[in-house]
Amino acid sequence: MAQGEIESQPAPRAVPVEELLPRFEDDGVVISRSEQFRISGGDAATRGTAANLAEDTKDEFLRLTEEKETWKVPVRITLMGKPGDPVPMRDALLRLNHTDDGYEIIIFANLSRGLRPEPFRRAVMEALVYASGLSGKPYEENRVFTVPPWFVEGMQEASAWRLGQSDRRLYDALFRHGGVFRLEGLFSLSEADYASIDAATKAAFRISSGALVMALLEQPDGKEGMRAFLAELASYEGEMPALLRRHFPDLNLSATSLAKWWALQLANKGAAPLTESLGVTQTDKALDEALKLRLHDAEGGLLEIPVLEWESVAALPDAERTEAVRLAQDDLLRLSYRSFPSYRMLLLEYQALLSDLTKGKTGDMQESLAALAETRRTMVAKAERGRDFMDWFEITRARETSGAFDDYLNLKARLKNRPNPRKDGMSAYLDRLDPLFTLPDQPRQDPFGGGLPPF
Repeated sequence: MAQGEIESQPAPRAVPVEELLPRFEDDGVVISRSEQFRISGGDAATRGTAANLAEDTKDEFLRLTEEKETWKVPVRITLMGKPGDPVPMRDALLRLNHTDDGYEIIIFANLSRGLRPEPFRRAVMEALVYASGLSGKPYEENRVFTVPPWFVEGMQEASAWRLGQSDRRLYDALFRHGGVFRLEGLFSLSEADYASIDAATKAAFRISSGALVMALLEQPDGKEGMRAFLAELASYEGEMPALLRRHFPDLNLSATSLAKWWALQLANKGAAPLTESLGVTQTDKALDEALKLRLHDAEGGLLEIPVLEWESVAALPDAERTEAVRLAQDDLLRLSYRSFPSYRMLLLEYQALLSDLTKGKTGDMQESLAALAETRRTMVAKAERGRDFMDWFEITRARETSGAFDDYLNLKARLKNRPNPRKDGMSAYLDRLDPLFTLPDQPRQDPFGGGLPPF
């Protein structure tokens, strides 16, 4: 845009602060600033917080899809319970309702642990995805609408990545280990299955879903394709790859090509930026890998030896000695970009020693290497003590649980409440042996009824 065109543009309209705030009604209902969300239940502060969280989630949804700020499907949010109530299996549930005015979406959010932002945002994101597919559709009795978990989690993760709230190391770990989910497993996971998996698997599922959604959004005309995809998703009953091929033709979505795009996205998002520093332990491990001298044996094969065995390199001719040290110097230079800050002086000292080695100046080489090794051991030990102290401080000062193990505890409780007894011979035999493991102060039973054991 030319300078004259810029100057001719009208000044942006100033928006009063009051327009950005939720509206509190006299009957205990809060209406969000876009008026799409009506929140009831809980106290006034919690209702206001819920309205702001819902609008923030909607803003992110609109930024990802570049949809216009229009809506035809209202969302009613009912806050239920109070802090300290029994914790349910799910923090939020969605229900679809139909009135004379059309569809509406109802979110029931439980407050037994307060208004938890993450599950609440997920429920709102799911409601917005439903709303995109329900808008303008006539009511059909017995029509089933479904939004797959992979898309809701993927949109949540894409939003977190855009805001810088995601951890690229999770992408790197999934890419290096080949992922946990295959595409068919990602598409087929139901909401009930998602609710039953553990926290680690949920994290892998979210990262995998986020990589796929971001791969779709980053295609040519990806935002337009995403809007068309959203319009069909909730009511679609066919195979998911077919729907993706329809709206994202540039991906050439065969099963193989889609998997390649998915893996490429994991690799791109997992790549470490140049500005990201390694920790002490990671830096020290990378330093061990960098301090390798390369030389050829009598048969022409390449040998890698640690720098502590420098004597075998010092005896080489000048040209061979320089070549043996060169790769180690290059590795140290690359490591210096991302090393832990306190290691940078050590890297300079190692570089100086390697430079002396190429020139044949090895008079104090052994003593210098030993001193550097001792300094490294001290630094690693101090880092470990600092980590242990921070862990101890966090554990002893904690005033409430983090919720990180809630999935595990819920799964354990469900397994306990739904026993699945086995009747095979091995299980029967182990059941007979169970009484042998009673506590000493309990009366001991004879599992064999006075007979001899079967071995």
